[in-house]
Amino acid sequence: MHSELEAVYEESLLRNPTQPEFQQAVREVIESVEPLLLSRPDYRDGNILARIIEPERQIMFRVAWEDDQNKVRVNRGYRIQFNSALGQYKGGLRFHKSVTLSVVKFLGFEQIFKNALTGQGIGGGKGGSDFDPHGKSDHEVMRFSQAFMTELSRHIGADVDVPAGDIGVGAREIGYLFGQYKRLANRNEAGVLTGKSLNWGGSLVRTQATGYGLITFAQAMLAQKNDSFDGKSVLVSGSGNVATYAIEKAQSVGAKVISISDSSGAVYDPDGIDVDLLKQVKEVERGRVSDYAARRPNAQFLAGQNVWGIKADIALPCATQNEMDVDDVATLAKNGCQLIAEGANMPLTPEAIHAVYELGIDYAPGKAANAGGVATSALEMQQNAGMTQWPFEVVERRLDQIMLDIHHECLVTADEFGQPGNYMVGANIAGFRKVADAMLDQGVI
Repeated sequence: MHSELEAVYEESLLRNPTQPEFQQAVREVIESVEPLLLSRPDYRDGNILARIIEPERQIMFRVAWEDDQNKVRVNRGYRIQFNSALGQYKGGLRFHKSVTLSVVKFLGFEQIFKNALTGQGIGGGKGGSDFDPHGKSDHEVMRFSQAFMTELSRHIGADVDVPAGDIGVGAREIGYLFGQYKRLANRNEAGVLTGKSLNWGGSLVRTQATGYGLITFAQAMLAQKNDSFDGKSVLVSGSGNVATYAIEKAQSVGAKVISISDSSGAVYDPDGIDVDLLKQVKEVERGRVSDYAARRPNAQFLAGQNVWGIKADIALPCATQNEMDVDDVATLAKNGCQLIAEGANMPLTPEAIHAVYELGIDYAPGKAANAGGVATSALEMQQNAGMTQWPFEVVERRLDQIMLDIHHECLVTADEFGQPGNYMVGANIAGFRKVADAMLDQGVI
């Protein structure tokens, strides 16, 4: 790393101690965009890198609520409003016990560039809480969501900051959050949240968007080599929204997806994942992947294991950050894996990414490959502003085109900077440049 950029990174380390996930994301971007920064003295004169690394606003707050036994519980809430150069802050809320300031900041930092790549005119932000909705009653989730929104409502708005769902935040949670916002704001501001129910302002395809968009991006990668998903075996980690709809879309274009996972372990299903059963277990019953395996005659539940030891052609990590390490990549390569595309945010460790390039596996980072979710959230905002709802086919067509445009922009940008086929370099530089140019236009703020 160039000494000037290293100094910025070291300053970030001093300002943000004990935030490993955030620093991991920052270092990856700095290393990728170094050629751009060294070629643009105006960026360096404007100290753009240091300004992008520092969030515009960091909000942390107490969330007190009562459980079903009338016991008062206390969680911590976060909202990081990271960068608004391209538009209002946009990014999901994550409710999970692993949520920390570091996790929310890394997610918000990634969101800046992901949102820029969509071309939808939205800035980057992220939020959440260490509250875990798993095992909680609907009433407990409602009371927590209402308490969380009581504070968050002070900081959001359709033209200010538009949260959405993420891990642990689905249509149920969005509904409770929106109801409390409407009560407090005394107005029906539909565009303040996305991922809403179709009953009251949601968009068709939003539920499927991240998973569907991931497959569209991976299809474009395969097409570069005159290949396709047809007949391919695919590993998917996770079993939530992204994983479910990536499986559904991949199998609709001829692939066989043979794995799912959650925090308890992995499932290998040689007959191909039954998406309808997966939806029943995870979305209706809120069960575990072991419950899925118990109902499939040939499926194996691998307690405490991940999916990366299973032989397959393509790997789609769709669970959480740093879920694939260098040993996993080596195993995948040994088993003939040709392509890894990230459905989750930063699921590969830095060492794993390095190994991917060393071993010649095609690789797409999450900020490009999983941008379909936030892209469709922006389409939902457009529909809310026009007080309309577009047909499924219209939204899906627009989603597909956005993902193909991102794929093309990554390749063109990588070529421009002498890294042909490097989707990580292409995505980071393309996204960074859009944000940096907007920041220069708007002055030192």
